[in-house]
Amino acid sequence: MRSLSGWSLTSSALVALGVSATTATPMMISAPVLAQVTTPTPTPTVPNSTPAVPNATPAPATTAPSFADVPADYWAVPFIQALAARNVIVGYPDGTYKPDQPVTRAELAAMFQKAFTLNPVRQLPAEGFRDVPANYWAAPAIRAAYEAGFLSGYPNNLFGPNQTVSKADAITAVASGLNLTPSGSVEQTLANTYVDAGQIPSYAVNQVAAATQANLVVNYPDVRTLNPQGGLTRADAAALLYQALVRLGQVQPLPSNVAAANYIVGGTPQTTGDIVSIAEASGSFNTLTSLLRTAGLADALKQPGPYTIFAPTDQAFAALPPDVLQQLQQPENRETLIKILRYHVVSGDLPADKLTSGEVKTLEDEAVNVKVDTANNQIAVNNASVIQPNVKATNGVIHVINQVLIPPELAQGEQKEGEGAAARVKRNYIAVAGNIGLGGNTALGSGNFAVTSKFGLTNNFSVRPGAVIGDDTVFLVPITYDFAFRPTDIGGSDAVISPYLGAGVAIGTGDDTDFGLLLTGGVDYPLSSQFMVTGAVNATFVDDTDVGIMLGIGYRF
Repeated sequence: MRSLSGWSLTSSALVALGVSATTATPMMISAPVLAQVTTPTPTPTVPNSTPAVPNATPAPATTAPSFADVPADYWAVPFIQALAARNVIVGYPDGTYKPDQPVTRAELAAMFQKAFTLNPVRQLPAEGFRDVPANYWAAPAIRAAYEAGFLSGYPNNLFGPNQTVSKADAITAVASGLNLTPSGSVEQTLANTYVDAGQIPSYAVNQVAAATQANLVVNYPDVRTLNPQGGLTRADAAALLYQALVRLGQVQPLPSNVAAANYIVGGTPQTTGDIVSIAEASGSFNTLTSLLRTAGLADALKQPGPYTIFAPTDQAFAALPPDVLQQLQQPENRETLIKILRYHVVSGDLPADKLTSGEVKTLEDEAVNVKVDTANNQIAVNNASVIQPNVKATNGVIHVINQVLIPPELAQGEQKEGEGAAARVKRNYIAVAGNIGLGGNTALGSGNFAVTSKFGLTNNFSVRPGAVIGDDTVFLVPITYDFAFRPTDIGGSDAVISPYLGAGVAIGTGDDTDFGLLLTGGVDYPLSSQFMVTGAVNATFVDDTDVGIMLGIGYRF
């Protein structure tokens, strides 16, 4: 987005599509992480596993993946979302996480390798473990976790990679790897903390006590019931690893207004901060807080206020059309960004019980339309739904919404430019061109007149029939993959280039009609709403190899 009109062109698409996020994610479902990476893809050759990725330096924030079987009110959502964003854990190809599935020792080793920097404190013998072949998917992670002191083997040089892990064993492994030691009376610590302390295996007593004192242990549904010999689930593992990262100072503790914080054993509730601090303390609002800083509004929203903010989640921003966020952050569009963000903020403290149906004026001096459905306990703001109300802050309240709100001024401005907007999305054209031959027997291989065209089949695929007309006219019928339109800066103008690659059939019309393979690649560049230039390199394989460069100008429709 290089200008206000550029934003308004995109905003019409937002209005038409509703700008709805695919998953309603409450504000506090994911705690802050210092390094987030692109949504991971499970390694195909490792079934039901978490592929090993070393702990990375902080990368640009991105939206944490959502899992179909982890609803927004699931107890471990903050831990799962935060570690998924950090790529410590991943889901399955069907979009699930399987939070209640037991964790094996091999899977736990892989999680350790991705969660921590594993510095060797001992060496695994060259022959390794007898039941972990060199080509086993988790062999490197098992070696790293063993050598760093997190996991140990069994007698007879066995590791038991497919053996499920008990909760006590997992806590022991983390406490050992982090070199935690208990203070005071171990027996008293455990007896005062857990109703089932007597079930803790003797070999795990010291480590469980140390982990308890370090606030690593998370017990659901009863914070006083450890269930030490029960199987460690994938949800339990996420909670334990997250708390270990808190201990290492690599992520922040869960805020006190997150339900999951109630299950942290001995956890000290965090003091609620201002609106911006609360948003920054959540892994669900990386985009919003980044835009607030870009617009210069973050410091203003840290002032006493009070303020009420309707806060879109990262997923709501992710539902915007491509390139919108990038365009909004351009310096020339700062005023537009400010308008959008101020449209989400209301002066005053308005918790849910003070909201009534009707218009509420925002700091942008334009009103949002609030609809309160008391019968179903639902609140809507324009077309957005409040998916978590009443997140308290010291200077106001946050209501989490699942869509980005578009100020009417921007939407109306786009309607006035409807013709221009329609022109910008024209994808088809017919063009006349000149062909520069680079060798061959057909008209493509020599200088000739040509015609070409483009007809969009989908957002990414097109058919581009054309012909190079000469002594041996050749018809070209390729199917191309069209890459996303990308903003560029050519001579300071508002230019867009669309590259494409494809293949198809070439039909030679010499003495005999011959067919052959066609390979093509090129770019399209719009000059205006009606005209564009196109350039392509074509290679045909009919009787011989023919290559030509086609340059033309086309009419868009």
